[in-house]
Amino acid sequence: MSPAASSILDGPRSKIRAGRGSALRARNWRTEGLLRAFENVLEVGENPAELIVYASLGKAARNWAQAKRIAQALLELQEDQTLVLQSGAAVGVLQTSPHAPKVISAVNNTVGRWSDSERFYSRAKAGLTIWGGLTAGAWQYIGRQGVLQGTYELLRIIAERHFGGAEPSDVKGRWLLTSGLGGMGSSQPISARLLGLSSITVEADPDKIVRAKAAGVVDVVAGTLAEALAALHEARASERTIAIALEGNAADIYQQVVSIEDLPSFVTDQTAAHDARYGYIPSGYTVTAWHRLREEQSEQVERDARASIATEVEAMLQLQAAGAVVFENGNNLRVQALEHLGAKESDRVAAIPGFMEYLRPAFSRGIGPFRWIALSGDPGDLAVLDDLAADLFRPEVTRWINLARTGVPTQGLPARSCWLGHGERSEIAARANELYAAGRLKAPILFTRDHLDAAGMTNPRIGTENMRDGSDGVTDWPLLDALALAASGADLVAIHSGGGGYSGWMQSAGVSVIADGTSEAETRVRKSLDADTSVGILRYATAGYEDAAHIAAESDLLTWFDTEEAPNA
Repeated sequence: MSPAASSILDGPRSKIRAGRGSALRARNWRTEGLLRAFENVLEVGENPAELIVYASLGKAARNWAQAKRIAQALLELQEDQTLVLQSGAAVGVLQTSPHAPKVISAVNNTVGRWSDSERFYSRAKAGLTIWGGLTAGAWQYIGRQGVLQGTYELLRIIAERHFGGAEPSDVKGRWLLTSGLGGMGSSQPISARLLGLSSITVEADPDKIVRAKAAGVVDVVAGTLAEALAALHEARASERTIAIALEGNAADIYQQVVSIEDLPSFVTDQTAAHDARYGYIPSGYTVTAWHRLREEQSEQVERDARASIATEVEAMLQLQAAGAVVFENGNNLRVQALEHLGAKESDRVAAIPGFMEYLRPAFSRGIGPFRWIALSGDPGDLAVLDDLAADLFRPEVTRWINLARTGVPTQGLPARSCWLGHGERSEIAARANELYAAGRLKAPILFTRDHLDAAGMTNPRIGTENMRDGSDGVTDWPLLDALALAASGADLVAIHSGGGGYSGWMQSAGVSVIADGTSEAETRVRKSLDADTSVGILRYATAGYEDAAHIAAESDLLTWFDTEEAPNA
């Protein structure tokens, strides 16, 4: 570890910095890599002193005593042992085999009648569980970059579908209205900028605006809508793209936007609206009052948050009627609005599509938010992988890599999010394994992905909304995915469920695997990453998606997908 690094074992009073360099602290690179990933999510997290990584409640471990226990276990873990984590706590070490996962983790999985928000909040407050988010509790978060390409791909597809193309000339003069500058939301202005699209991002927490400005996420900070529009028009006059942070409440600002002349072309929201208690500041609340009242008057705060969300959604519907492309960006905004508006408004609110309407064609081909982390901490290692990805894969991958090299700010260990599909993920991981063995990389590379992936998630309001066969809420697939990953020897396998506003709505699986230059690692990365995407292809093939069935047949996964004998035909 570099001298400036501070370990989890030093506790919450230290600023955590992931280990870097080529020296081992643990007994091997499999556990060293997972320890560095654990440290990295706290290095780039929103509130590491509370172990919170993102989205107000997404935690890396249950408490600091457990965080230290996990870190110590990773340092001591033997080749034939597996660490067992239960909702962010280290509960034991199993004698397994050198080919078994080094960490298996299950977070907040509860039976149906226990999957409600109040029971989650009660158990979390008592220190009995956590919400692991999609990547926080599995140590796979890489800062805003983790969702940055997904946001870029989403905006790109919308531009192609609605505005004739995704070149800067196609979106010239158009702008994005959105909200949220948290760990994930702060990806939005950068993604828009990469597309050549200007943006106004509303944020109610001034501290988040300060951090976004300091990190280069936004160019200008405005205190009123009039100031933001003036900056937008000035940039347009000089043919510049601009990213503007507007301090205010989304419910209030979106209502004001409805009545202006220069309407946005893209409208969404990426606040932590999935959690009405801890994720969305209601209109009329200061941040300080919100922090206090959500503990003292939680039910009232939730009612006020849902009322504000409903107001925001009403404004979004008006902007949609005026010609804007409006979509929900995976944060349960519509569900929360309906909690206030009532089921009678469900058809109106459903007119706002979820983002998977645009991304599903990629998912049905096994393409999704893959990522890699240079465990050395050396940007040179990331550059080697960037070159490799740009040379190996589709033109759209090369284009993304070239954009990301210069347009994506670094956070924590050098990392890259890159949407790769079936066969592509295992190919770059196996090549990286060869490069480390040949001395071209200073340390191994950790490969992982977002849980929102072809096989990795069931959430009928996000990743699996409106599945063709009606299987929106079937959780078999992420569970099968985790079983396949463990059977394939991935280094970390995690199964997450609900929490807060996602209680009862979500089941997901995550994977991390480390290319450490050994022949055993080549087997692991190929088998586990191919198994992961294979389950995703099968998930979509059985649901009736032709692209998935075609890939399944080409890959010899199964043979029935061109016949009437398919399970769900």
